[in-house]
Amino acid sequence: MRSRTMSKRIAARRPAGRGPASAKTTLGALPEWNLADLYSGLDDPAVRRDLDRADAECVAFEQAYKGKLADLARSATAGASLAEAVRRYEANDDLMGRLASYSGLVHAGNTVDPAITKFYGDVQERLTAASTHLLFFTLELNRVDDALIEAATADPALGHYRPWLEDVRRYRPFQLEDRVEQLFHEKSVTAHSAWNRLFDATIANLRFNVLGKSLAIEPTLNLLQDRSAANRKAAAQALAATFKDNVQQFALITNTLAKDKEISDRWRGFADIADDRHLSNRVEREVVDALVAAVRAAYPRLSHR
Repeated sequence: MRSRTMSKRIAARRPAGRGPASAKTTLGALPEWNLADLYSGLDDPAVRRDLDRADAECVAFEQAYKGKLADLARSATAGASLAEAVRRYEANDDLMGRLASYSGLVHAGNTVDPAITKFYGDVQERLTAASTHLLFFTLELNRVDDALIEAATADPALGHYRPWLEDVRRYRPFQLEDRVEQLFHEKSVTAHSAWNRLFDATIANLRFNVLGKSLAIEPTLNLLQDRSAANRKAAAQALAATFKDNVQQFALITNTLAKDKEISDRWRGFADIADDRHLSNRVEREVVDALVAAVRAAYPRLSHR
């Protein structure tokens, strides 16, 4: 169901705004996402309207269904009643997905603009607070007996959502007590999300001295594929020099994110660092291990290519 709304009509508009870019003078107008299908700008009144609506709808959803899903699953109209609940959950998810998509894409287009950075952070904070009221839904669904869910999905209304229900229930062995789940959810905005934002902002602000020119990360990385061996070497040396100058900050970010994940994995009971990713990718660890083993076995042949 994580059907995050996103414009499918992304078109060229005007030069991209990812900080200073020396390529603008030689390449002319560069493509930029046209996000008008979502919102017209940071100051679009519809943004505040939808944020307020998300707050109200999520609270109303919690009041309507929290603590009641087990009874609904045992009722004579279990399929229809649960389907209606899932549809309301989906509508809230789509509304917040629209806001998350817009703020995320605007921020990705220019990670160094203070106004955009503040907008992105404010929207993320509001969405985290609103979605806290939805957190109970999947937790309660996972506590409903398998036989009741199976019987309810015989109703085509709920059967439509069977794939989503199966995905949600895969997380049952790793689900924590509700208050702990809420704590993890609310702290996410100041935990791993905040450190990821710091990494993105740090990378965006770095400048690399390549053959006397000060370049941002993208054009420097592009030079690693340049036809000229001298340009490739200069770009690699510039990357190494700048990253070395910032190694302390990158080490802090990486170590903090690693520890944050270790804490979460330990609490949830994941045995391996990649188990959470395997679960979200709907693939068994054995399948991934077999793929890794096959690639490693092919190293002698691949390296010569």
